[in-house]
Amino acid sequence: MHMDLTVLRRRLSGDEINAMPLCHYEGPVHVLRVLEDWKQALPDLRADGVLGFDTETRPTFRKGRVNAPSLIQLATERAVYLIQLSWLPFGPHLAELLADPGIIKAGVGIRDDMRELAKLHEFEPAGLVDLGNVARAHKLSSQGLRTLAANFFGWRISKGSQCSNWSLMQLSHRQIAYAATDAWIGRLIFLRMRELGLVPQNTRSPVAFPAMSGRGSGA
Repeated sequence: MHMDLTVLRRRLSGDEINAMPLCHYEGPVHVLRVLEDWKQALPDLRADGVLGFDTETRPTFRKGRVNAPSLIQLATERAVYLIQLSWLPFGPHLAELLADPGIIKAGVGIRDDMRELAKLHEFEPAGLVDLGNVARAHKLSSQGLRTLAANFFGWRISKGSQCSNWSLMQLSHRQIAYAATDAWIGRLIFLRMRELGLVPQNTRSPVAFPAMSGRGSGA
C-alpha cells in the first residue's frame, strides 16, 4: 500500500499525546506459571506467525546493576500471555519459540530484551522485528512504543506501571493490564507497518485489527 509518510513523520508534542484517548487491552490475558500452562498456550502462540513481544524487569536503583527480566509478554490475535519467570524460569521450552524464524516477534528494543534472556538460558533468537528500528529506517520521529501508538493510531497508552516491582509473585491488576497492553499494541503497530509497506509482506495474509477500547482506566 502506497501512502504519504508526512503525517507519521510529524513529531507529536506531549500535550497532543496526553489529549488522546487512553487505550488499554481488554481481551483475554493468561498468566502462565507452570509448564503445563505453557504447553496449553503453544497452539495459539504458533497459530498466525506474528507475536507482540515485550519483557518487564524489576527496576534497580544501584548504578551499574541490571536485574534479570521478571516477565515475558506475548500477544497473539486472540489473547495475551504473561510468563512470570519467578514461577516458570526461562529455559528451552520458552527459548524454542523465540528462536523460531517462522514466527515474527515484534517489539521495541527487542534485541536488548533477547540479550538479557540469553543470559538466563543460551539461545539464538530469530524472527525479530524492532519497531523502533523500522521507524528510524523510514525517518519517523516516533520510535518508542507510546509515541508509535500515538502516531499510528491516535491512542495514548499508560506507562505508569513501568517502574513497579515486576518480580512480585502475585502481580497487581494494574501491572497485568499494563504488561498486556504493551505486547498487544506492539503487535498492532507491526501489523499496521506491514499494511503500509514499511516492513516486507513476508508473513501470512494481513490480520484484521480488533476493536480498540478507549475507555479510561488506570491501566
